[in-house]
Amino acid sequence: MTDFLLELRSEEIPARMQAEARAELDKLFRAQMSTAGIEVGSLTIWSTPRRLALLAKGLPEATAAVSEELKGPRSSAPPQALEGFLRKTGLTQEQLEDRDGVYFAVIRKPGRATAEVLAEAIPAIIRAFAWPKSMRWGKDSTSSESLRWVRPLSGIIAIFGEDLVPCEIGGIAAGFATRGHRFHCPGEITIGSASDYAEKLRACHVIVDHEERQQIIRDGAAKAAAEAGLTLVEDEGLVIENAGLTEWPVPLLGRFDEAFLEVPPEVIQLTARVNQKYFVVNDAAGKLANGFVCTANIAAVDGGAEIVAGNRKVLAARLSDARFFWEQDRKTRLEDHAKKLDRITFHEKLGTVADKVERVAKLARWLVDADVVRPVEDSPQAKARLFNDAFNAALLCKADLVTEMVGEFPELQGLMGGYYARAEGWGEAVADAIRDHYRPVGQGDDVPTSPVTVAVALADKLDTLFGFFREDLFPTGSKDPFALRRAGISSLRLILANGLKLSIDAAATQWLGQSNTSAQLNDSQIADHKILTTIPDFLTERLAVQLRETGVSADVVQASREWNSRVDTRLDRTEARARDLQAFLVTDDGTNLLAGYKRAANILKQAGEVDGAAVTSPPTGADAALLAALDTAEPAASTAVADERFTDAMAALASLRAPIDAFFDGVMVNDPDEPVRAYRLGLLARFTGAVHGVADFSKIEG
Repeated sequence: MTDFLLELRSEEIPARMQAEARAELDKLFRAQMSTAGIEVGSLTIWSTPRRLALLAKGLPEATAAVSEELKGPRSSAPPQALEGFLRKTGLTQEQLEDRDGVYFAVIRKPGRATAEVLAEAIPAIIRAFAWPKSMRWGKDSTSSESLRWVRPLSGIIAIFGEDLVPCEIGGIAAGFATRGHRFHCPGEITIGSASDYAEKLRACHVIVDHEERQQIIRDGAAKAAAEAGLTLVEDEGLVIENAGLTEWPVPLLGRFDEAFLEVPPEVIQLTARVNQKYFVVNDAAGKLANGFVCTANIAAVDGGAEIVAGNRKVLAARLSDARFFWEQDRKTRLEDHAKKLDRITFHEKLGTVADKVERVAKLARWLVDADVVRPVEDSPQAKARLFNDAFNAALLCKADLVTEMVGEFPELQGLMGGYYARAEGWGEAVADAIRDHYRPVGQGDDVPTSPVTVAVALADKLDTLFGFFREDLFPTGSKDPFALRRAGISSLRLILANGLKLSIDAAATQWLGQSNTSAQLNDSQIADHKILTTIPDFLTERLAVQLRETGVSADVVQASREWNSRVDTRLDRTEARARDLQAFLVTDDGTNLLAGYKRAANILKQAGEVDGAAVTSPPTGADAALLAALDTAEPAASTAVADERFTDAMAALASLRAPIDAFFDGVMVNDPDEPVRAYRLGLLARFTGAVHGVADFSKIEG
């Protein structure tokens, strides 16, 4: 068994492309080896800004011989059929095997030297490599057939054991030579085998293991900050990016003018991160300090003093721009910024951002007025404040989109609006709502709980859903260009985390411009409303996905949503019912009651229409017991459901388990006596009706 080393050296590979490039090299190499019949174990793949390297240990010296068997025509077939088969296989008739009147060709392929396989595989891998962006270069670059790579490819090392794997592509022949660090060791280095590759490059100031470089940056940046009495603000994405920009990383601490700290800390961090790839640091009190950590690519003789000085100047220029934006934006009030939103198209079918803001403000105000979102303090004065604050926050929530700061850093939308609102004296609740109304953005993001923020955030997301669904712009398959699934999940999280009793149907009706019910809609609005009724379905699907992770099955969610012959569009109620129903179904009572329900439903289906009200005095003990249980369980379950006490409703159903079991064991439902038969079918109709009053058990599988 022999080790194989491949290095593909080029000009600088963008840091953002290196992880995908490592995965691509792994995939392509395995595919080439698999085609040749070579089994590959674990691969080690490294990347630096100037190279991709692959180390495959324990490859066989040669592939095994294989036999391929092809079935041909029958021996009685016309001569033309046999001639065609012989041409296909390259054999003579004497070399074929006759098995029960059918010709078979057995083609034996000898094994090949692995070095020979590798020599063919390397050019194929390079040609098939999928980069997000690639380029041609040199005198042959005018041809579409010329070699493409992310940056000009300058060298290939291909060593199997201690022997060169001879191959060539685009005029670049494989060899034993590579190059070390661009500044510390720019000359050629001869690699003798796979085993000495990493250490020879390390001696020349190149750490080929990207994970090792990442750890050096993590530890070095934290140490540099700690030595100055500061704490590094961790940023794993920045660690990975800096490791992709350096071959010999050296973290260095620098300082910037304290005067820049008047700019919001998020702006400073984003300026340092996005523009310069610097880490920021906090002081002992946990506040942003006037320090940064940059990652040099050399071990400077002056300890990095000159590097830090240069980086400080560049950062100062960037921070000066940020401070200018901060000062300029505050010269215009948010209301005046908001007036410019009519210049920004939200969507060609949904109008401008100003139009969206108007819709969001109305919906946010309705959420408060309808007591969906309630103030912390239960008083008319608190509700009036919430009503006004939600309306004002909604009107201003998108105003920062036209500011200089957000124009430079779109990631700061919402956040900067919060800062500007606070500086203008709008109050904490309004400022926080403007800042946080985009949240929750992803599954790991915290869900807002402040009533003003909840009202604006939910109105914003519901408006997005209502608008795009009304225009038939639904997400399909893996395509969701308007992030409607994310808006749906965020809406769900806001509703459930805050216990909001929101009917999606009522919200849709309100959004369409009506104050009461869908019965008041005109013909056009009725058509729109039919489209919007698909949104509860859409949100219920998202709810089912979320609850599945907690052990609640999708069929239970559907059963909890549909009951008493109607569809519930209150998602909080569906969730609570589904959780309690799932817990009930895993008990003996739940399992047996479901079986009893299924049996009763099947009997009733076969019987046709049944009058469940035609129940007179019971003729048997089992009938009497079931009737008595229904007389107690039905009102108890109905009251519990009305009060949204679903655990109690399940307990009421549980009391029917023993009587329904005894009923099926003790009586013949389809009794020859017609009145008795009708009576017992009526009992079963009452039983299934009582169950449906809690949840639609017909939706439950099993």
